[in-house]
Parts: sequence; C-alpha cells; structure tokens
Amino acid sequence: MSNLRVTNTVDNKRAPAVTTCTVVDLTDRPRVGFRGAEAGDYLQGHGFNLPPKPNRSQIQTDGVQVVRLSNTEYLLLGAEGDNGQRVAIEEESWELSSQANYLLPRQDSHAWLQLTGAHIHEVMAKLCGVDLRFDKFSIGAVAQTSAARINVIVVNAETDGQPTFHILFDRCSLEYFTAALLDAMQEFKEHPHG
Repeated sequence: MSNLRVTNTVDNKRAPAVTTCTVVDLTDRPRVGFRGAEAGDYLQGHGFNLPPKPNRSQIQTDGVQVVRLSNTEYLLLGAEGDNGQRVAIEEESWELSSQANYLLPRQDSHAWLQLTGAHIHEVMAKLCGVDLRFDKFSIGAVAQTSAARINVIVVNAETDGQPTFHILFDRCSLEYFTAALLDAMQEFKEHPHG
C-alpha cells in the first residue's frame, strides 16, 4: 500500500482542468481481469459494452473502464463514483463454469497510477519509447509497452476534457515506478503556493 496522494481533486466535486501534472495512486481501487474465448460474451451478459478491438478501452456509463488487452483478455478498472464496488462485485460473484471465461485477479498483481494534466505525454516521453502524444494516442487507446524499464499498460482515459493516463504495472515495482514518474514530472507538477 502506498501513501502517494498528490492530487488536485476536491472532495465530491469535479476537479478543475489540471494545467500542470499530478499523479494519484489508485492501487487500492478494485480491478480484475477475464480471459478466454467466451470472456467477451460473459462481460456483455453482465451489462458491459466492450471495445471493438484489442488495445482499446471503453468507459461505461457508470465510470467503469473496460480495457481490451487481446482478442480474449479484458481488464476492468473500478470507477471513482462507487470506489470500484461494481468491479469488486464482479470478481466476488464469478464462478467457474463450462463457459470459456477465466477470472484473472489483478488486485495483488498490478499497481495502478493515474497521471493527469496537460503535460502527461511529455512526462511519459521521458520514460517510454512509445509516442503517447494526443494526436497519436487517442482517447480510448491502450499501449502495452515498457516504461522506466518495466512492463506497463497505459490507457488514455481522458474524460471531460481532462488529459488522463491510467498506468498499470507490476505491484512489486510501485515504489520504483512512482519515484521514476515523480522525477519525470518535476518540471511539470504543481507546487503549493507560499
């Protein structure tokens, strides 16, 4: 568990557009994966709208993010509005059946950081060789790549005009990757006044 809480959000209010750069540790928010030839059918049967192809994501009306990692693998990221409860319930209620759909617990395997602000692509350019500029990496795009020498999943999750990347990676690397990200953010992050 991390103590990182660098954020511009105001309790229960929509945050103003961030012009610099902030990071929030969402590692404690529920997330879960599903894999198998019938995983898509399973998720659709549970009311999820799926991205049409791999390496795309789709935000649901309740804020849950469905990330399609391959033709047969999906990752659900819990919504802020219910603190991930819908996703937690999906994980708890899953049962093995004859359907080719297998649960992939991700709470203990993947850390989750949210990078927000106008300069997020510049921050990531310091750590990652993939071009994540907004004109190349559109809203809903997913990159499975390397950043700061570890494997990461980057999701362009911009909402309400606020540039946002969700970054998921090996949970054991949380301290290391957070430090690398904060170092890359130095010239862009918001500093307290005074």
